[in-house]
Amino acid sequence: MNKLINQSIAILVPCYNEELTVAAIVRDFNACLPQAVVYVFDNNSKDATVRLALDAGAVVRNVPLQGKGNVIRRMFADVDADIYIMVDGDNTYDASVAPQLAEKLVDEGLDMVVGTRVSTEQEAYRFGHRFGNRLLTGSVAAVFGNTFTDMLSGYRVFSRRYAKSFAAHSAGFETETELTVHALELRMPVAEVETIYRSRPEGSVSKLNTYRDGVRILWTIVKLFKTEKPLAFFSLAFFAFMLAAVGLAFPLLQTYLETGLVPRLPTAILSVALSLFGVISLNCGLILDTVTKGRIEQKRFAYLAISAPRVKHA
Repeated sequence: MNKLINQSIAILVPCYNEELTVAAIVRDFNACLPQAVVYVFDNNSKDATVRLALDAGAVVRNVPLQGKGNVIRRMFADVDADIYIMVDGDNTYDASVAPQLAEKLVDEGLDMVVGTRVSTEQEAYRFGHRFGNRLLTGSVAAVFGNTFTDMLSGYRVFSRRYAKSFAAHSAGFETETELTVHALELRMPVAEVETIYRSRPEGSVSKLNTYRDGVRILWTIVKLFKTEKPLAFFSLAFFAFMLAAVGLAFPLLQTYLETGLVPRLPTAILSVALSLFGVISLNCGLILDTVTKGRIEQKRFAYLAISAPRVKHA
């Protein structure tokens, strides 16, 4: 804890209708990190979330644009701190490990520490969520590199340089995917720490829809693949088009060599068109790859403009 005394710490809590849990979260984090400021970012709650958060001692900010991604965008834009600790507002994460996560960030000069969920409660971490998390985490690992085991955790600690270089394009729950890819794309030093994951209290309802949000997250991975690795993405399209073109052209070539005729002219035209689509896709990938490298360089410069996390001596 001594290493954190001279660090400004912000606890960021995105909330939407969390009146049953928000006061406990504020109290728990104030107890574990008394020097930190707890910010509750309310996302159009219809219940008593705002009042209870204020009564518990939190600084409350309102975000009118619906969606967790929109909330995180405002969090990182509006709050200035050395260390940002983000935790979901459902009181399923253990506040007592927050100092450990923050100290690890500072000690090892990291930019993000993810609280990997560990739970023996079936209701806390249902099989569908576990399976979906593994599937989506594996998809990101296949495209961007294998660093995380719990990509969708809502308990994370960030450095200032991470928060201020994160563009935050996502609007909803797919924002965790974007948070992960941002770190992988810039090759930031990151780590994971296991933390207990509890069930929601009785009466509290999850805002996550397993199938709908799972599809949205998967679609986000595809879009990020196209945006961040365009050469690989469009090369796949190139090979798909060329494979189809060759498959259609091969029988025509055999017939032409045997008879000197091309009896299926529409098929020949389709084969040529597919070949052209393939070449165009490859050219798009080459051009966008150059653009993407320039964009990543700009993000890297924004990241490097802020000093790395380190222990501050009094």
